Amino acid sequence: MRFALNALIVILISTFLWGCSSVKSKAPSAPPTGTSNVNRPVYIETGKASFYANLHQSKKTASGEIYDHKLNTAAHKKLPFGTKVRVTNVENGKTVVVKINDRGPFVKGRILDLSKSAFSSIANTSSGIIKVKIEVIE
Repeated sequence: MRFALNALIVILISTFLWGCSSVKSKAPSAPPTGTSNVNRPVYIETGKASFYANLHQSKKTASGEIYDHKLNTAAHKKLPFGTKVRVTNVENGKTVVVKINDRGPFVKGRILDLSKSAFSSIANTSSGIIKVKIEVIE
C-alpha cells in the first residue's frame, strides 16, 4: 500500500512539473501578419464617406479622445483605434491620412466619417458625401 501511495505522489509531482515546463518549438515561426508600410497597405475598402456635423465638436469619441474638427481623424466601424488610414477621393484623386479614433458611421452604406478638416482637404464640404478608397498604412 505504501508503495502505491509513493508511486501516486511521484506521478502527481511529475505531472505538475511537466505541465509547468516549457519546450521550444522546433517548427519555424510564421512571418508576422498585419504588418505594413506606406507603400504596401494591408487593408483596402471602398465606399461612401461623410463628415462630422458641428455639434460633435469638443465631445468625447469612442476612444476617449475629444473630437476636434481641425484634426485629421475619422470614425470606422471595425478598425482599431490609432490606425492610420490613407483616404482617397475616388472622383479627384486627392488623399489625406487620418487616424481612427471613433466608431461609426451609423448610416447604412457609409464606411467612414471624417473630421471636417480631413473631408475638406479632399472635397468640398457642400458635397456632403463622397466615394472614397481607404487603405490602412499603419
